[in-house]
Amino acid sequence: MPIDLPTFKEIEAIVGAGHCSQHHDEMACYAYDASVQKCMPSAIAFPKDATEIAALITLANRAGFFVIPRGSGSGTTGGALAVQGGLVLVTSRLDNILQIDTDNLVAHVEPGVKTGQLHTAVEQKGLYYPPDPSSAAFSTIGGNLAACAGGPRAVKYGVTRDYVLGLSAVTGSGDIIETGVQTVKGVVGYDLTRLMVGSEGTLGVITRVTLRLLPKPEAVRTMIVLFDSMARAAETVSEIIRRGIIPRTIEFMDRLSVRCVKDQMPVSLPENTEALLLIETDGTQTEADQAIVTLQHLSNAQHAIGVVIAKNNTEAGQLWQARKSLSSAMYQYGPDKINEDIVVPRSKIPDMVKRIESIQAETGLTMINFGHAGDGNIHVHIMLDKRDPAAVSAAETAIEKVFDHTLLLGGTLSGEHGVGIAKRPYIGKEIGPTEQMIMKKIKRVFDPNGILNPGKIFPDNEALIY
Repeated sequence: MPIDLPTFKEIEAIVGAGHCSQHHDEMACYAYDASVQKCMPSAIAFPKDATEIAALITLANRAGFFVIPRGSGSGTTGGALAVQGGLVLVTSRLDNILQIDTDNLVAHVEPGVKTGQLHTAVEQKGLYYPPDPSSAAFSTIGGNLAACAGGPRAVKYGVTRDYVLGLSAVTGSGDIIETGVQTVKGVVGYDLTRLMVGSEGTLGVITRVTLRLLPKPEAVRTMIVLFDSMARAAETVSEIIRRGIIPRTIEFMDRLSVRCVKDQMPVSLPENTEALLLIETDGTQTEADQAIVTLQHLSNAQHAIGVVIAKNNTEAGQLWQARKSLSSAMYQYGPDKINEDIVVPRSKIPDMVKRIESIQAETGLTMINFGHAGDGNIHVHIMLDKRDPAAVSAAETAIEKVFDHTLLLGGTLSGEHGVGIAKRPYIGKEIGPTEQMIMKKIKRVFDPNGILNPGKIFPDNEALIY
């Protein structure tokens, strides 16, 4: 949707001449996200506060252009793309940690704060913010809220929505709203905070957040467990949970993902390593030590071919660095990838892993699997060359099969990446027509003219715009 020069001048009057642009080269930097798709916006703007955001949205309703909220563009489903043009509204200037309240264990932050920045700030005060997406070094709190980000620690501590007590936002009609509370309890009225979290910028633009904090654990212990089959690793995860042991993290990597980062591991791995679990425990020093020893014994009983406990923080950091470099390292298997993040009940992980292996054999595709085994979140990566029509067709078939089996096991199609445009064609597999209709009605209440982030989540989202 184009934005003409007179309208752009109005945008400029709101945010200032140095905080908006229609120059092609500058807009190109905001035409893509981690989904590796590209949609050129009609303009970009960098507001400094809720008042400017409200003015921009009010102008959008009057002039008839779309507004696409954007953090750092680390989302993998295209949620921050201007798929129908419009104004990309970048929150990078709203990047202040307003207060860390050590008495009440809450933090008040703006949406442009980097997640890792918040981690560092609260830990310096002996506190802890558990959500830790792999993109924490550059993803923003606002983006985390938009997609309800999770991360490895979710198995013990939950996901982003479990730490959002309240927020301020500007709706699609330009109204500034305050939702939630600053207390642990609060049940007055509908829970609009939970509604906003995970809405992918389709209901409003978040401008301030109140986050719940925890005391920082005294100690953390890290270990890797090696197996000669992915099925045995998956069964070990199920056994850990059955025993009532809740580690801080249980990450898994399959054979191909292990091979991607083998050279970066601080220890040598046996040639017959087909799967790896990266496990952490935390608590007091005694609790963390006892739990890691218990998990060592359990892993040996599950016929692990190797157990390595990190001796210090340096070794633990090296293990995590290998895990976090996996996303880029897997390109050795192909120039392009399709990234899905399904979730199944933890007890169904072995069944899901076996089905993925059979789909890989049926399609002949390279499928790399890793993720957060502790909460059933499996990241399925299909490596291919998208210039090959046959490979693209096979990948589409594989995705359908993966999704169908996920739902058959009682799972969900997205655990932490959101829907965006990538999963939009499949939403009907999980959410029925009546439920979709209710969601669309909610969308119209918050955004009556459909100017916020069009083309996302619903297959017929275009019908909401004018």
